[in-house]
Amino acid sequence: MLRPQKPYSPIIPAQPNLTSGNIWITLNLVTQNSGKYDLEERTTVFSEKIISLSKKSSKNITTNPIIDQLVRCGTRIGANYFEANGACSKKDFRNKKFLCKKESKETQYWLRILGGADENIKTECRELWLEAGELVRIFGKIAANTIVN
Repeated sequence: MLRPQKPYSPIIPAQPNLTSGNIWITLNLVTQNSGKYDLEERTTVFSEKIISLSKKSSKNITTNPIIDQLVRCGTRIGANYFEANGACSKKDFRNKKFLCKKESKETQYWLRILGGADENIKTECRELWLEAGELVRIFGKIAANTIVN
C-alpha cells in the first residue's frame, strides 16, 4: 500500500521483509498542492536512475547488451505512461498501462541479470529492482481497474 510522505522523499527500508509480502519500497511522490501521487515524476526519476546506473556499470562484452536492454525497457516505462495520459480512448489508456506493467517486469529481469554480472552495482540494482516491482503492481492495478466500454 502506498503511503503519502513528504514531496519527493525516497523511502528505502534498510532490510526489506521479503517473506511477509509487505515490501513497499517507493519514491512516494506526492505533489504538495493536490495530494495525488505524481507517477509522471516517479517514472521520470526512475528512468534517470536507470541511465545513471548504466553509466556506473563496467562495460565489457557481457554487460553491454544487458545495459542496452535495461536502458531501453527502463526508460520506456515513463514514455508509455506519458503516452497513456494522452490516450484517445479508455481502451487505448488501458493498453498503455499494460505496456507500462510489461516494461516494468522486463526491467526487473534485466536489473537482476546486471546485478549478477557486475558486483560493483549489485546493491543499486536491487533497489531499482524493488522500485520496478512497485511499478508493476501500480500499473497492474490501474489497468485492472480501468473499465472499458
